[in-house]
Amino acid sequence: MAQEDVFKKIVAHCKEYGFVFPSSDIYDGLAAVYDYGQNGVELKNNIKQYWWQSMVLLHDNIVGIDSAIFMHPTIWKASGHVDAFNDPLIDNRDSKKRYRADVLIEDEIAKYDDKINKEVVKAAKRFKENFDEEKYRATSPRVLELQQKRDALHARYSAAMNAMDLNELRQIILDEEIVCPISGTKNWTEVRQFNLMFSTEMGSTADGAMKVYLRPETAQGIFVNYLNVQKTGRMKIPFGIAQIGKAFRNEIVARQFIFRMREFEQMEMQFFVRPGTEMEWFSKWKETRMKWHVNLGMGAENYRFHDHEKLAHYANAATDIEFNFPFGFKELEGIHSRTNFDLGNHQKFSGKKIEYFDPEENTSYTPYVIETSIGVDRMCLAVLAHSYTVEQLENGEERVVMRIPAPLAPIKVAVMPLVKKDGLPELAQKVVDELKYDFSYQYDEKDSIGKRYRRQDAIGTPFCVTIDHDSLQDGCVTVRERDTMTQERVRIEYLRALIDKKVSLTNLLRNL
Repeated sequence: MAQEDVFKKIVAHCKEYGFVFPSSDIYDGLAAVYDYGQNGVELKNNIKQYWWQSMVLLHDNIVGIDSAIFMHPTIWKASGHVDAFNDPLIDNRDSKKRYRADVLIEDEIAKYDDKINKEVVKAAKRFKENFDEEKYRATSPRVLELQQKRDALHARYSAAMNAMDLNELRQIILDEEIVCPISGTKNWTEVRQFNLMFSTEMGSTADGAMKVYLRPETAQGIFVNYLNVQKTGRMKIPFGIAQIGKAFRNEIVARQFIFRMREFEQMEMQFFVRPGTEMEWFSKWKETRMKWHVNLGMGAENYRFHDHEKLAHYANAATDIEFNFPFGFKELEGIHSRTNFDLGNHQKFSGKKIEYFDPEENTSYTPYVIETSIGVDRMCLAVLAHSYTVEQLENGEERVVMRIPAPLAPIKVAVMPLVKKDGLPELAQKVVDELKYDFSYQYDEKDSIGKRYRRQDAIGTPFCVTIDHDSLQDGCVTVRERDTMTQERVRIEYLRALIDKKVSLTNLLRNL
């Protein structure tokens, strides 16, 4: 099945099983805005909890805050967002569709990579155990030709982005003969900049209202509270401030489900360091964050680092952790060395001193900052996309199972009396009472046990506990494991420990 078709099935599955709904669905939805259903919100909260505890609980020099969405408008002037928070947009005159020029070119570069990889795969099949990939890449005329074209495009694109040369971006699109995915034509407009911030007015009258912005990132709320946290917490550098919160961007080219939305949630941590040590900390946080992702067990091969072609106005180093989504490797988390740009500018625009006195150095300075920033929604999509599995069973049937990492699963255990009589529901309720304080659960007594198993597979429940007539006699229940479908008899008093071993967030954190 094509990856595009797989992705459509994932989106449909998310709606059918209460993960993600189109916002305002009964009014035909609102573009690029989504609501999380009963299972989606549990998954989302579990992801946030995993991140928050890995930051705040496991580091004695990182604390958390929750800053307001509305902030003084001068903050966005100081941060550069008013002048520099833009996307290069281009329209196709035939389809009337709008695209980001940089994304069109990056997709074209990715096509060269795909062609090269296909050549390597074909050669590997041809030469089998005698295949030397490194030598093949270095000597194959076809691979060298593709690599040369890819590198030339990459260099040209990088130069255009760093200079923000809009005419050159359009010329690259024309020279590469990039077509609109909808119309198939190359009838492109000029490239122009578009500011992504939402604005509104604050005040009681039109004359006295002040123009304010919905924050496009949560980081600035951390920066303007840096001194408050440092003083009240008696924090010593290096230290970090973490925050989870909503952000808003007027994305013109919002697509790919919850990958790119206009209202989204971020998990950001700003780590304040001594100037001159930022690259060392940048490397450490790259390693730490990659370990956090791989620890979930979704396959180290599905992650990679991608260094930025164009650095943001505040950065001296930046990389993305990319995940292998159904539509290719795309950004999941950003790690940036933001220098002292933000604190320095807020000091300049506010007129307030924001320097740190370092008792070890006996000097004052404006700290440098390493940022880790991950989208909660993208993380949800990564988990959902990786977990969605259509499995052919030995009896010829098919089951859809969400292999969500157990500590993140919305429902940890389903409790099911085999029948709705003979005292089985009453015993099942006692099992629920035993488990409900530790684990999110579902009680299900409708339909055959097979159908109930399939329902739980479809939402990713790691364990199903079935109470049968023997349970009344021996005090044991049947525990069915989601991924392997194996079943074992377990005494009721041992249930909590068995389930906790697999679904515990604490055990997951211990592996970091």
